[in-house]
Amino acid sequence: MEFLYISLLTLFVLLVSISLHFFYKSKSDPGVKLPPGKTGWPVVGESLEFLSTGWKGEPEKFIFDRMSKYSPQVFKTSLLGEKFLVFCGAAGNKFLFSNENKLVQAWWPSSVDKIFPSSNQNQSSSKEEAIKMRRMLPNFFKPEALRGYIGIMDQITERHFASGWDNKDEVVVFPLAKRFTFWLACRLFVSVEDPNHVDKFADPFDLLASGLISIPIDLPGTPFRRAIKASNYIRKELILIIKQRKIDLAEGKATPTQDILSHMLLTSDEDGKFMNELDIADKILGLLIGGHDTASSACTFIVKYLAELPEVYDKVYNEQMAIAKTKAPGELLNWDDIQKMKYSWNVACEVLRLAPPLQGGFREAISDFMYSGFSIPQGWKIYWSANSTHRNAEFFPEPLKFNPSRFEGSGPAPYTFVPFGGGPRMCPGKEYARLEILVFMYHVVKRFKWEKMIPEEKIIVNPMPIPEKGLPVRLYPHKA
Repeated sequence: MEFLYISLLTLFVLLVSISLHFFYKSKSDPGVKLPPGKTGWPVVGESLEFLSTGWKGEPEKFIFDRMSKYSPQVFKTSLLGEKFLVFCGAAGNKFLFSNENKLVQAWWPSSVDKIFPSSNQNQSSSKEEAIKMRRMLPNFFKPEALRGYIGIMDQITERHFASGWDNKDEVVVFPLAKRFTFWLACRLFVSVEDPNHVDKFADPFDLLASGLISIPIDLPGTPFRRAIKASNYIRKELILIIKQRKIDLAEGKATPTQDILSHMLLTSDEDGKFMNELDIADKILGLLIGGHDTASSACTFIVKYLAELPEVYDKVYNEQMAIAKTKAPGELLNWDDIQKMKYSWNVACEVLRLAPPLQGGFREAISDFMYSGFSIPQGWKIYWSANSTHRNAEFFPEPLKFNPSRFEGSGPAPYTFVPFGGGPRMCPGKEYARLEILVFMYHVVKRFKWEKMIPEEKIIVNPMPIPEKGLPVRLYPHKA
């Protein structure tokens, strides 16, 4: 089936390449000084090389090779059928994050719009959508609001480890981490916590995530077609949950503040209009993806690095056990406990630096402007790369060395550590992710030491970094 997909993609490229080559050539303006670079073949451009460096586990190679060859500030390329400019370094990050909705706005590939069909129904701009979404989430992702979720996170994490890790000699970490973070997201966003109900969504969500950023070829067997089918299935299930929640709210069986779903159902816009069920389903779908996919990658790599670095594991273990010893039997973690996990969070940040789940982000120029002496034309797509700073010796000396002390004191310089993006579009779930990662670390080191069963397991990035075999480890429970 994979061979069929590649063959179809190749045929598609051959059919359109010649005509589009002349079209793009005729559209170019010789008077505009664009950033240096090359765009490769029409439609495909340099997409295959961009993706293949990730499949080989070195996504930064595509960026650094071109920074060295063309410009360390900005270069042009072509990805996903679009003309792209790649902004690099802390200066590039600062410029883009500071000019959100002024010179640039959020952009996603056409595959995203087709997988989330209601997102385009009202033809609102990404600026309006971003404002609307953040208006929907004021009470759920602020640190003070998240305090009430720590106990729930602790309970579900306890259940997760009891069912998936305890009494096991060996486990495969990545599938378990995905199940853990998805269970949390289902419980906190839509109040679904029955493991059997959660499991109904698990496989479709994997298919959806795999096809979200893909070549939008809607033919049987392609990742894009599988993602559309998975999205339709999940959306139908979510609409059933939404309809039932409406009934429960009317009958007093649910509360207006119990989760994000209730808030969306009961919050109108400035014109007094409420979102329809399909729009809510799409918004929840996006939150469930964002709420579990990236954190599952982070949790997996925390286990990987703690296995490889026993001295780091020991410091995390000592910090977490100091907290565990203060807890009475059955007593849940609280906000004060989380605030004591300073070294553990430094470790998590160093993991996010070396293996950022968010490799970068997309923007679109909404007007012509100049940057670093080059013309940036309206309509061109822009990509920023976390690795252009995270693995850059200019910003992080010995960038491949695991060193949590980088995050002590004031930490890295502004705009250099960007695992959650930045500016108005910084991930609104940053604090939520911090809590679930730290609660995970508390439970895993409190229970076990472990060792990797594949010492040199390959890492692939597609689009997030994951160990090729899911990180199988051998567990060594601590003696009571």
